[in-house]
Amino acid sequence: MEIYSSEEQQVEAIKRFWKEYGNSIIIGAVVGLGGLYGWNYYSDHKVGQAQNASNAYQAAVKDASDQAKFAGDIANFKKEYDQKGYQAMLQLQLAKSAVAVGEYDKAATALKSVISAKPGYGFEEVATIRLARIQAEQGLVSEALTTLSQVTNEAFAPQRDELKGDLLVRQGDLKQAKEAYEAALAAEDNGNNPVLKMKLDNLTQA
Repeated sequence: MEIYSSEEQQVEAIKRFWKEYGNSIIIGAVVGLGGLYGWNYYSDHKVGQAQNASNAYQAAVKDASDQAKFAGDIANFKKEYDQKGYQAMLQLQLAKSAVAVGEYDKAATALKSVISAKPGYGFEEVATIRLARIQAEQGLVSEALTTLSQVTNEAFAPQRDELKGDLLVRQGDLKQAKEAYEAALAAEDNGNNPVLKMKLDNLTQA
C-alpha cells in the first residue's frame, strides 16, 4: 500500500540531483581542501571513494525487493562509505519497501534514521512527511501532527499543509482543516491542484 505518493516526484528530483551532482559536491570540497592535504593523493582517493559509493548504491538498490538482503546491504554501505545522501536514499527505499508489506514500524525506523542524520538536500523533510503519513496510518494522528510541525522548509509547505488538513479532518476539526488546505493551495506554484481543491470544496460545502 502506497501511503505517501504525493511527494514521490520531489523525492525523484532529489535523487536525480544527488546522482548527477553528488560526486561533484564531494570533488568541490576536495578542491577547497587540496592545499591542506595534498591535492594529488587526496583528490584521487576521494573521487575514487565517491565513484565506489555510487556503484555500491546502484548494486544495493537492485536487491531492494529482498528486504533482508537489502537491509544488510544498507548496513554494509554505512560502514564503508560516509555518504549521507546515498544513505538517505537507501533508507527511503527501505521504508517504501516496508510500507508495501505493511511493516510500518520498520518503515518508521528507517525514516527516523534519515531525519536524525540530517543529510540535507530535502531528504529529512521528505522523511518527516512520510513518517507523519505512517503514524497516521497507525492511528497516531496527534503524533503525526506533531511530526509535521517539524517541517519548516517552505519548499515542502504544500505537502505538509495538505497532509495536516487530512489529519485535522480525521480529528473532526474542520475549521482548522480548511485553513490548512487553503494554506497548501496558496503555497502551490500555480495553485492548480484539483484534488486539493476538491478537498477544500467539500469542507466549504459541509
